[in-house]
Amino acid sequence: MKVKDLDSITGTLSKPSKMPGWAYGIPAKECKTGSKLAKIPGTVCHGCYALKGCYVFPNVQEAQYKRLAAIDHPLWIQAMAAQILRHKSKWFRWHDSGDLQSLDHLKKIFEVCKLTPDVNHWLPTREAGIMKQVTPGEVPTNLIIRLSATKVDGQPSTFWPYTSSVVTENKTCPAAEQDNKCLDCRACWDKRIPNIAYGKH
Repeated sequence: MKVKDLDSITGTLSKPSKMPGWAYGIPAKECKTGSKLAKIPGTVCHGCYALKGCYVFPNVQEAQYKRLAAIDHPLWIQAMAAQILRHKSKWFRWHDSGDLQSLDHLKKIFEVCKLTPDVNHWLPTREAGIMKQVTPGEVPTNLIIRLSATKVDGQPSTFWPYTSSVVTENKTCPAAEQDNKCLDCRACWDKRIPNIAYGKH
């Protein structure tokens, strides 16, 4: 496919300044669980970064809703894989904004990962209900899914092997000391690390 054809099917990828590679975002307002948690003080979604700042600009929202609708396109899997491969990055983040929409959505991501075996994929999620419908053995080897704790300083989930949490102290993510950038850290993608603790900000 030509680039314009890929963009018309999937929408474009994003390049967060913090990350070592590319990402893909859909509207945070459409998060199944996160949109409810965002209304509850003390949860990790309250004050969500993807519900303010440049994320609410009309052009950004338009692009995110285009990507959301694109998930149902019959060529989405093939087009997403081609988009990721053409950007020639070894590191990819799913949903720098937004989250899984359904089990079918997750299974489609599995297929994209299988078509991009040399890319390291990371998918953070708060959709525990969806994750309970799959087993770690079903997840492609080049994809790590980190299930997020619900509350700030709350305990990570115990049913999924890879998790993340938001804490007020004892964080393990070094970004705050690195100009809010990953730099050479790849812990989020590293299956040797069971939990990543992000500092509350």
